[in-house]
Amino acid sequence: MKKKSKIYISGHNGLVGSAIVRALEVNGYENIIKKSSDVLDLRKQDDVHLFFKEEKPEYVFLAAAKVGGIFANSTYPGQFLYDNLMIQTNIIEAARQYGVKKLLFLGSTCIYPKMAAQPLKEEFLLTGKLESTNEAYAIAKIAGIKMCNAYNKQYGTDYISVMPTNLYGPNDNFDLQNSHVLPALMRKIHEAKVNDESTVTVWGTGTPLREFLHTDDLANACVYLMENCSADQIGEFVNIGTGKEVSIKKLAQILCKVIGFDGQLVFDKTKPDGTPRKLTDATKLHKLGWHHQIELKEGVQDAYKWYLENVALYE
Repeated sequence: MKKKSKIYISGHNGLVGSAIVRALEVNGYENIIKKSSDVLDLRKQDDVHLFFKEEKPEYVFLAAAKVGGIFANSTYPGQFLYDNLMIQTNIIEAARQYGVKKLLFLGSTCIYPKMAAQPLKEEFLLTGKLESTNEAYAIAKIAGIKMCNAYNKQYGTDYISVMPTNLYGPNDNFDLQNSHVLPALMRKIHEAKVNDESTVTVWGTGTPLREFLHTDDLANACVYLMENCSADQIGEFVNIGTGKEVSIKKLAQILCKVIGFDGQLVFDKTKPDGTPRKLTDATKLHKLGWHHQIELKEGVQDAYKWYLENVALYE
């Protein structure tokens, strides 16, 4: 990519897309195309194709997606499957038709089988059953990986796919029912502190192990891969993660310390835990020349600062 190349970021207002915009701007890219969902509905094929025809982006970061935590995924599986399939299919096909030089598709490590061996290696894809609570989302993302790979084989495109681990950071979704575990717990614990409550309830047993990656690290990895690596080098896809994990209980304790909540954590064992463990193998990514920079406590402090200034302040 050149500094004046036309670069389209789908989902630029979201957790991932906004981080990619920040990373590109910091690196001196000047010609970034953004279209919010109220202007361009990515689920509508004709609208997407017209946009590509008129704007003619040279590079595309496909960060737009319908996302959510366990509750949202298990409650709205049809919506998660439809929206994600339509968004990614429309963009990938339009990119092919209108001569995009390179595209990066963002998936998720939920693509892996529920009981896959740990850490999760790229070759474990489609070797077992998926976690039922996010099966619809995972199937959509697997379809995106396969579509990029198929287009590379048939049309000679250079479309790369990356599978980030659990993400957090500025512009996260802090809705208590529809968000992921880290922002949901952050809000719960913050509100418990503000309201002088003595306990915070955490879904599940607290024993599942999770890996967390700050979105600024993810964005830097995506820009690095777009600048330095082709689909031939990457293969079907590459994991993006830290290679480090913590239990949900430990995560909650870190959040309590950062937020300053001194009450008790209560674990509701009637609620689902989800996948027991989900740690990425980042060996391929490291061989490609990229490593994460932001450790969990530092990242949580940054995310909480953003929450206080942009969410809690207006509640």
